Amino acid sequence: MTTERLDMHVLREILRQKLVLGRTHRDIAASVRVSAGKVGGVCLDARALGLDAESIDAMSDAELEARLYPKTPPTVVRPEPDCAALHLEMRRPGVTLALLHVEFLGAHPDGLRYTAFCDRYREWVKRRSPVMRQTHVAGDKLFVDYAGMKAKLVDPQTREVVEVELFVAVLGASNYTYAEATRTQQVTDFVSSVSRAIDFIGGVPRAIVPDQLKSAVIKACRYDPTIQRTTADLARHYATTILPARPRSPRDKAKVEGGVLIAERWLLARIRNEVFTSLGALNVRLAELTADLNGREMRDYKASRRELLERLDKPALGALPEHPFEASSWKQVALNIDYHFELDHHLYSAPHTLLREELWVRATASTVEIFHGGERVGACVRSYVHGGRTTKSEHMPSTHRAHAEWTPSRILAWAETVGPSTHALCEVILRERHHPEWGFRSCLGLFRLAKKYGAARVDAASQRALYAGARSYRPVKTILQHGLEAQPLPEAERPATTGPTHGNVRGRDYYH
Repeated sequence: MTTERLDMHVLREILRQKLVLGRTHRDIAASVRVSAGKVGGVCLDARALGLDAESIDAMSDAELEARLYPKTPPTVVRPEPDCAALHLEMRRPGVTLALLHVEFLGAHPDGLRYTAFCDRYREWVKRRSPVMRQTHVAGDKLFVDYAGMKAKLVDPQTREVVEVELFVAVLGASNYTYAEATRTQQVTDFVSSVSRAIDFIGGVPRAIVPDQLKSAVIKACRYDPTIQRTTADLARHYATTILPARPRSPRDKAKVEGGVLIAERWLLARIRNEVFTSLGALNVRLAELTADLNGREMRDYKASRRELLERLDKPALGALPEHPFEASSWKQVALNIDYHFELDHHLYSAPHTLLREELWVRATASTVEIFHGGERVGACVRSYVHGGRTTKSEHMPSTHRAHAEWTPSRILAWAETVGPSTHALCEVILRERHHPEWGFRSCLGLFRLAKKYGAARVDAASQRALYAGARSYRPVKTILQHGLEAQPLPEAERPATTGPTHGNVRGRDYYH
């Protein structure tokens, strides 16, 4: 039999011209552009096999090739590698095909040589799906995304159907999957979901791979995307990095694309006839189905996701931080002239020296922090009082702080040290002013007068002002300026004496 293979269409043409047309070897060789020796060899092989024109036409290319080029059975059958097991081992850090071939020969000394070994593995990889073509190192990447299919909640009061998002996270090496439902894809929901996913797998991967959604990337770019500030805080907290997939490049996150598809089929499809009235109840059910998914044996790897997590990813994951991540939001603010800024319809104070400066505010569920030039310059407890105001005394100018420290009880305590008349005047002022601020100011005016004229003179002036019906500090100031506080008070007017009583006096009752 000839040893050099010809294309099947060339081989059929040679046999057609020889068996049907009866042409010479040289004419056939010139026609199909091969040597006359090759034409002769094909004709001899066909004659030896008893092939004629009719039998050749009835054969397929594969059958004809098998007759003319039979495979020689190998004299030695060498052990074949388990390509699925090799693919799993390739996910371990530092593992190469050369190392795996050495280990293979250690178990099978008569096994395939290195070139054939690599060819077998590469041919196996080419037959896998696009998701399987990537080699994911253990503990390296956590892929995150939102499903296109949405879960549904039913309002128990109105029976209105509300769609919610399905967040999915998949570890690269083990395919270990986490899924939960959230109200939105906004920053707080996104980073909270990623944080819970990391806690769920029990370790920190070296990179988190989202697509370039707004909650993760402020400015999308193929080469240098700008990471959202809260998401960057998440990465710092867990000592990992955010590695967004390139825009319009689904193969960069093919692992989670497949994970999302599996979540839609094995999670959402299984609860399509179930009714949930709260997000908590929905997530409890999703957790049950996710545990079942992670416990199922995968056909290609003959192992479950949970088993591969323990075998591959778990030893390579970083340690969880001591404290859980608290989701926060960032906002750039500017101070008003009263050194306050607005956050969610509530006013907070900042150091008054930072007026007209660029400030950043980091708000969590419990705190509000103020940053200037990357340095924290203030913090306070977060308030949810709509239209309220939170002011810290250390943020105020000294004059404002001194004014703000005065309270009614402190003013009255000070007035009592001056004298009873001053105390009585302050009580009247605070009680009768329509707005407390005006009362404070008038009493503080008395405080300044006491510093200038002394307590005894101010108390005496307050007594004379009270006698005259004064309700502010101005009469006291006038009395002190003219030195009238030392003069005796005028005697009270005596009541008029009644006239004589006799029969001609009608009396006041006569006129009523």
